[in-house]
Formats: sequence, C-alpha cells, structure tokens
Amino acid sequence: MIEYISHQNVQGVKRKTLEVNKIYNMDCLEGMKYIEDKSIDLVITDPPYKLVQGGCTNKAVTLKGATNLKSGNVFSDNSIKFSDWIPEVYRVLKENSHCYIMCNDRNLKELLIESENAGFKLLNILVWKKKRHSPNRYYLKNAEFIVFLRKGKAKNINNMGTFQCLEIDNVENKLHPSEKPVKLMEIFICNSSKSGDTVLDPFMGSGTVAISAINTGRKYIGFEINKEYYEVAKHRINQYINNNVQIHI
Repeated sequence: MIEYISHQNVQGVKRKTLEVNKIYNMDCLEGMKYIEDKSIDLVITDPPYKLVQGGCTNKAVTLKGATNLKSGNVFSDNSIKFSDWIPEVYRVLKENSHCYIMCNDRNLKELLIESENAGFKLLNILVWKKKRHSPNRYYLKNAEFIVFLRKGKAKNINNMGTFQCLEIDNVENKLHPSEKPVKLMEIFICNSSKSGDTVLDPFMGSGTVAISAINTGRKYIGFEINKEYYEVAKHRINQYINNNVQIHI
C-alpha cells in the first residue's frame, strides 16, 4: 500500500529528501525545497495558467470543475507564475534530463522565456490533437501544446519514431477540469526515462502522471495544493493499486 503525507504533518518530513511513490497535499514551492539537487529523472506537469487574457465573460465557454473563469483562471490556486517554480524544477532535475510542460497558446511565449531564463534548452513544441474543441472566434481550438525541454546535454528520446503531433482521445468523465489522458503521459515517460526512474509532477491534479508512472514501472513524486483534488488523486491511485489493473483513459 502506498502511503501519503498531508499538509498538516509535512513538518515531520526530514529536510534531506521526500519519499518516492507518494503525493503531497502542499504547495509545490514549499514541497520542492525538500527535494535534493539533481535527484529527479524526469518532470511532466500541467501547471495552472490563465485560459484567456483579461478574463472570460463568454457564457458559451464552460469547463467542468472550474471555479474562476471570469478572471481568466480555472482554479482558486491560479496565481503561481512560471518564474516561481520553473527554476526549482531545473534545480531538482538531473543533468541531461527532459522536462515536459503542458501549455496553451496564450501562455506559450511566457513559458518559453521563463524556461530559457532558468537554464533549459528547447527541444521541441509538441501538439496534442484532441477529438473535441473549444469555442473560439479565431479557429476552433482542438489542440494543446507541450513544451519539451532539456537540462544539460541533448539526449535522444527512446522511440525516435514518435510524431510531434499526438492524436489521443480526450478523457471521458473527468475527475479534474484539465485532466489529461494516461496514454499521453505514458508516451512522455517511456520516451524520456527508463524503468525505475523517478518522475516529478509539481501540479498533480487527479494523479494522472502518478498512474502513468506506475503503469510504466517508474517511481513518482507529486504535489497537489488543492485538498479536494489531492483526495481524488489519492483515491484513484489506491484504487489502481488495489485492483492491480492498468488504467488507460
């Protein structure tokens, strides 16, 4: 059985390191302080960011579970900036390792600038082509971007036949407003790590990266500041462990 630590007893964690195969109900900025320099093999994350500049007043635009769309935000904990956490991700990653960050078009420029400022080098901008689309006056949006970065020297992906544009079905019956498919995360994990490596997700959401890591024989560490989604992720991972069945959604 996988154990978990909550925000209330995080002070009991030794400052040397966090345990792997656990998720932590805490701010990733606080949590990553407990992770040693150059100790993580891979980072995959879908951080909170504004959906639109200046807020969204279009009643046709909806997102299940979103709490703050009028301000342009999806979540109540949406104020964190790329510049707040990307340097910490760079610090904890091993040399010659990869990092995948999900993003939309409006935040892409800022993400690229802050990643470069932290020391990352851009390898590619991947595209997740979705089966569904979002309403928009300037072409219907049916894609999301994944900024693919490296720390240190260039390293080939394991399956060099993987296409830049990844066509994978959306998640049905989402547990989280921005939940991503397990299959998508598994592609990144399998291409940029090996069995037994540790994958970090600073914004765990409903636990998709953790499930993908378990499915592919990797270890994981994750942070989720929202108590509700932390509990969702905890339940989802325990359900997977108890059923011992791979989850592909």
